[in-house]
Amino acid sequence: MEKRVLVVDDEQSIVTLLQYNLKQAGYEVLTAADGEEGRNIALEQELDLIILDLMLPKLDGIEVCKQLRQQKVLTPILMLTAKDDEFDKVLGLELGADDYMTKPFSPREVVARVKAILRRTQLQPEPVVVQEEEKDLLQIAELKIYPEQYEAYSGDILLELTPKEFELLLYLARHKGRVLTRDQLLSAVWNYDFAGDTRIVDVHISHLREKIEQNTKKPVYIKTIRGLGYKMEEPKGE
Repeated sequence: MEKRVLVVDDEQSIVTLLQYNLKQAGYEVLTAADGEEGRNIALEQELDLIILDLMLPKLDGIEVCKQLRQQKVLTPILMLTAKDDEFDKVLGLELGADDYMTKPFSPREVVARVKAILRRTQLQPEPVVVQEEEKDLLQIAELKIYPEQYEAYSGDILLELTPKEFELLLYLARHKGRVLTRDQLLSAVWNYDFAGDTRIVDVHISHLREKIEQNTKKPVYIKTIRGLGYKMEEPKGE
């Protein structure tokens, strides 16, 4: 079954270019010319990925991203912008975008990035019984992480994580007890050069803490190691 990608951009030349290249790569492509239309399609349709321009009529990309995440739409979002602006970049990721590209770009690069995001976020089509999952289970106290299912639980509650939040949590859990620098996390989780924008890591750590910690002021899972980075720990008993 073809993966469905929504392209939201008001520049018809870019829409045509992306639509052609994504179709050639085997994707079904939906398009929208403004943020309001894009948001509505994303709320109504089953999508595998959204390519979202930052500067759009009616609703800009930041607002679309924000509204979709508020509505619990966790479809991966690849944000596009003509501005090479660190504030826009961080803000977009802060509001729930999963990846970021600056115009002008190569269509091949976009397709490669789409493939990478979908490969990372591919869920198993059939539910797997718990007994079969146990071999893949990472558990730290009440936190249970199933890499194959792209799911994490706090106790019996399924955590609503964006794909990038899940990848960050998984990497921290797999390196439990090790201090990881922000640059290490950037390289491992985003796996391409973000030109040292380590605030992106801090933003995602903050989001993760909101979802897994009872008290974000006194985190028990993800500890800040001042001057170095972060470390995932087994919470100590009361």
